[in-house]
Amino acid sequence: MSSIEEVKAEIKKLSPRATKMKMALHDLSEDLPINWTSIMTVAQQAHDAYAALEAARAKLKALEEA
Repeated sequence: MSSIEEVKAEIKKLSPRATKMKMALHDLSEDLPINWTSIMTVAQQAHDAYAALEAARAKLKALEEA
């Protein structure tokens, strides 16, 4: 079982990754129709980054409530 501190460190690592992917998706949208073929790839990466961040936050909440 992970400690609260380990999960907080994981969140600290995942948060900038999610923000980076959000910006990549934003930048891609501003450049459309250039690179339109990469929409699905960038969107999936952003989705995965935010899913991992949300899962880590839920894990932290569960640990703090235990």
